[in-house]
Amino acid sequence: MEWFDGLGQEEQSEVLLFLRHHCVQARAVTEDEPESIRRAGLRPTHTPAVLISRGRMDEQPGKIAGLAPLDERRKAFRLLIAVLAIADARRHERFRSVGCRHWWHRLSPSPDNPAPHS
Repeated sequence: MEWFDGLGQEEQSEVLLFLRHHCVQARAVTEDEPESIRRAGLRPTHTPAVLISRGRMDEQPGKIAGLAPLDERRKAFRLLIAVLAIADARRHERFRSVGCRHWWHRLSPSPDNPAPHS
């Protein structure tokens, strides 16, 4: 969150659109919604949680990425990260034998980015 908060409004919007794209590419599904909301630490009444719960999963992340107020962008960031993590984990598990070429699976561990637990 510290990194996201350090970005300007335009950069934050670009990051949210980037995450939206990857959520769609990871094939997020409606069944990912409740766990994503929980992982993001949102209440079901928060605007991004309401949006993701209504409509098609291939459309809703775009609406979430378009939220303008700072507090809503922060919630949107947390939610889209959670959606991507869940959808990507499912794809990674399903296609592990084929090998994974996503750049984010090859990030070097650091104090801020520890190695994932297998």
